[in-house]
Amino acid sequence: MRIISGTHGGRLIKPPSYFKARPTTDLAKEALFNILSHSIDLDGITVLDLFAGTGSISFEFASRGAREVICVEKNSRYAAFIEKQASDFSLNGIRVVRMDAFRFLKEKQEGFDVIFADPPYDLKELQALPNAVFQQNHLKEGGLFILEHPSEYDFSKHPQFTELRRYSKVHFSFFQA
Repeated sequence: MRIISGTHGGRLIKPPSYFKARPTTDLAKEALFNILSHSIDLDGITVLDLFAGTGSISFEFASRGAREVICVEKNSRYAAFIEKQASDFSLNGIRVVRMDAFRFLKEKQEGFDVIFADPPYDLKELQALPNAVFQQNHLKEGGLFILEHPSEYDFSKHPQFTELRRYSKVHFSFFQA
């Protein structure tokens, strides 16, 4: 796994063997950031990465110029890995919050330009995630919410849904504030 582009492009991310998280593949990540780089200016934006896992998506946003990236990860070992990796990469705009993603959405009142969520595919509350994001107004006006999910989910009827992109088994649903 690597950072695809930006100031830290090519740097390898090597999670320890105890990681059970399913990171976004480099192919899907590259496709996602190609879409993003053609639709929004990543320089100076604020990003929320829910279910941050290895931090791969957060590192990619930071490498491409995001001013601040908040990584929400409830697993303390994963959160510690993200903190150490961000420090090793000198990515100072990354802040890790050890907390359940749904609790974060209920308790925090910050506004973000982009929210990315890659929950465990077997998460019971996965279908409720878009509503949790939009009910608390966590996106700035015109902000983008991207949800990575398996094929059995269909968010096309959600009022803020804009499009679906498929990359093998990885599906990204896009929503806009």
